[in-house]
Amino acid sequence: MTKEVWRFIDSGEGSPSFNMALDEALLDWNSDGKLPPVIRFYGWNPATLSIGYFQKVEKEIDMEAVKQHGLGFVRRPTGGRGVLHEHELTYSVIVPEEHPDMPKTVTEAYRVISEGILKGFHALGMEAYFAVPKTAEERDSLKNPRSAVCFDAPSWYELVVEGRKVAGSAQTRQKGVILQHGSILLDLDEDKLFSLFKYPNERVKERMQKAFKNKAVAMNQLTSKKITLDQAKRAFKKGFEEGLNIELEPYELTAEEIAYVQKIAKERYENDEWNYKR
Repeated sequence: MTKEVWRFIDSGEGSPSFNMALDEALLDWNSDGKLPPVIRFYGWNPATLSIGYFQKVEKEIDMEAVKQHGLGFVRRPTGGRGVLHEHELTYSVIVPEEHPDMPKTVTEAYRVISEGILKGFHALGMEAYFAVPKTAEERDSLKNPRSAVCFDAPSWYELVVEGRKVAGSAQTRQKGVILQHGSILLDLDEDKLFSLFKYPNERVKERMQKAFKNKAVAMNQLTSKKITLDQAKRAFKKGFEEGLNIELEPYELTAEEIAYVQKIAKERYENDEWNYKR
């Protein structure tokens, strides 16, 4: 049986605004029937704090610390919490809601798409599995996250290794298209991450950072041999092909497409009203 062919874009390191604009543009093009489903890998230059669509900057983010660390800052079009994009592989998946392999519910579609990430971890020899909240208390804590930090708790079908979260993802559905994007951590600077958020006091911050160590982990904290970005890209590309039973065909953006992305970047993701609005 022939496998469905999806596009594969490795756009390298981009600015925060370009990265979010390209994900949005891919969603537009898929909605308009100009592109089939797409898997995209990317990085960030500069390293960036991205926040979820519904987060309140004033209340949750220490913008002074963001500036002191020389970080970029952007609001994502997806929900979820704050993510420091630094030593990681970022991925996005763009696929129509009506795709025959996509379940109707967000949670189940999340599981199907994340199968590609799961297989990527397996390709790197890591025993990753899906976290499924079992108790009512765990399910309730998903509805009311106490922390502004994304990797602070696994949500439905989040990927964990040895009980700790190794990848964080978020999803939105617009114009009949699913956009899921997320971070696969290679390394993590916890002190830097925790310096970017506001806390009632220093004691609360210390307690949360201590608890965080038991909840999240970067790949290279779990392996004796350091995994490079190139190795991760190869493994996760293969993982998506296997997990989604597809073939990935490399795609290069045209000059016209890049101009469209830059327009969205300027109008939305470089706009203070968008980034700081909640």
